[in-house]
Amino acid sequence: MKKRRLKKSVVYCLYALSFVTILGTIYLIEYISSPNKLKDDNIYVNDVIIENEVPVVSTNNIIAKPYLMKDVVIVRKFYNYQGTEEEQKDALIYYDNTYIPNTGVDYQGKEAFDVVSILDGKVTKVIENNLLGKIIEITHENNLISVYQSLSEVTVLEGEAVLQGQIIGKSGEANIAKELGNHLHFELIHNGVNVNPLEYYDKKLNDL
Repeated sequence: MKKRRLKKSVVYCLYALSFVTILGTIYLIEYISSPNKLKDDNIYVNDVIIENEVPVVSTNNIIAKPYLMKDVVIVRKFYNYQGTEEEQKDALIYYDNTYIPNTGVDYQGKEAFDVVSILDGKVTKVIENNLLGKIIEITHENNLISVYQSLSEVTVLEGEAVLQGQIIGKSGEANIAKELGNHLHFELIHNGVNVNPLEYYDKKLNDL
């Protein structure tokens, strides 16, 4: 039986077809294993974008109120020397036949409420005064001091570091303001001067 030989042109075509098949297989394998391919309609973010991303972190503390309960109300405001006569009258403390300007804000709830630190800081004083009740003083950054008076309970120690929103005591009574009953007397001192706390809430500490 006579053997048939393939023509050279056919052999060359077979070689070319095999080469194309091999290249196609290699490309397909690389495509399937590529981490940046699209699959199931999910788009993968380029690694360079993630590596260069810088998280935005605020270093400014916002001054909070010294309580968490929603039913707490103001029963005596800060005495404003530039306020109206009616405003000044409502901000006076009457004790021992003497009218005294209120150097803070007095808060009252339907019941005794937790008192919290308005910012991170360090407890610099914990004292008990016969006239003002239990007192906590906390020193913060930017020459700011917060004072919490007429407390019935104190849950921090002098020298202790506290965090914003941390419970430091509970509202109580003070002999200088017996008519208010259970309440919190709160003062804010900035650069050595008593200021109106209502004008400082929600402000950034670094902006003072």
